Amino acid sequence: MPAPSSSRPGRAWFAGVRASGVVAHVDVRADPTALATPGWWALVGTFEGRVEAWRFADVRPAPDADVAAGGPGEWHGPARDAWTTSLGRDAYVAAVQRVRDHVREGDVYQANLCRVLSAPLPAGAAAPDAGALAARLAAGNPAPYAGGVHVPASDDDPGCWVVTASPELFLRIQDGTLTSAPIKGTAATAGGLSPKDRAENVMITDLVRNDLQRVCRPGTVRVARLLDVEEHPGLVHLVSTVTGDLADGVRSAPDLVARVLDATYPPGSVSGAPKSSALRLIDALEPVPRGPYCGLVGWVRVGRDGDVRAELAVGIRTFWWADDVLRFGTGAGITWHSDPAAEWAETELKASRLVALASSDGPAAVDGPPVAG
Repeated sequence: MPAPSSSRPGRAWFAGVRASGVVAHVDVRADPTALATPGWWALVGTFEGRVEAWRFADVRPAPDADVAAGGPGEWHGPARDAWTTSLGRDAYVAAVQRVRDHVREGDVYQANLCRVLSAPLPAGAAAPDAGALAARLAAGNPAPYAGGVHVPASDDDPGCWVVTASPELFLRIQDGTLTSAPIKGTAATAGGLSPKDRAENVMITDLVRNDLQRVCRPGTVRVARLLDVEEHPGLVHLVSTVTGDLADGVRSAPDLVARVLDATYPPGSVSGAPKSSALRLIDALEPVPRGPYCGLVGWVRVGRDGDVRAELAVGIRTFWWADDVLRFGTGAGITWHSDPAAEWAETELKASRLVALASSDGPAAVDGPPVAG
């Protein structure tokens, strides 16, 4: 259907859906009742807690290949050597040791330690084409929860420019069932997965199980799959799946925000266990905010009958652009058995392929040297 004349520019795309024409914007943590309006909403949340939503006027099915939500232009990324990191190798290795010290003291069992890569784009240029980057990622690094949101800023809307190639499901709501599939454990091949990876996954799976129990009917939360090995371009992950039946009082779209996000956000796989202690440690060790990285990216569909469906990904393998700077985050889960040098290498493994695809020399650089630290 054509977008109404009152809509503003903006587009979003996720698996099988293409949307354009923004008709509403809301900070859903501040005003969750706004999400009760029927329609299709794109959501982007920062790791620090802010979650915003945009309702779109024109929403239609689209082939998965049509990721550009209107046709990609040409992507002009930064040079591969233009990327810098918020934590260099020495600082990151020292921070890993700090986490291990806190594990020894019993403050945490596990904490996710991240760094943010950034590279400038030409000052004063028009916003880069988010759809063009999405098309490049789809060709070189297909992901099950790939998508993007690009909304120009206006007087009452800060706007959004996020492109994700996330492999990780944060939350799915369908037919009253809540599902989460945390990733913990990464290696170049399945043979490289270690006992530490498996222990780390079990820790976070238990944390996610506890989070879901806060909003699900007692006795319905279960680990449907434990320690599955998933293959993705250039690496493998350990993935577990936790499901539960939503409690009777947690079924409306505002409940998704007011109850479900309060119980589960930020995602356990990118924070740590216990979550509150891990978040304090992250705040002390990481020098810059994560922003949309490790937050959420996805969609909520609110039916006129009140039915709610949602699919929200963890904002990993995610690019965002602001202030003429392109950013990308990468990290690793730290436990007592972490080897600091190996954890740094894991952050490079996760970043190398995606950063190469987003750089000016593009796919030819995918197998090039790791991200400089």
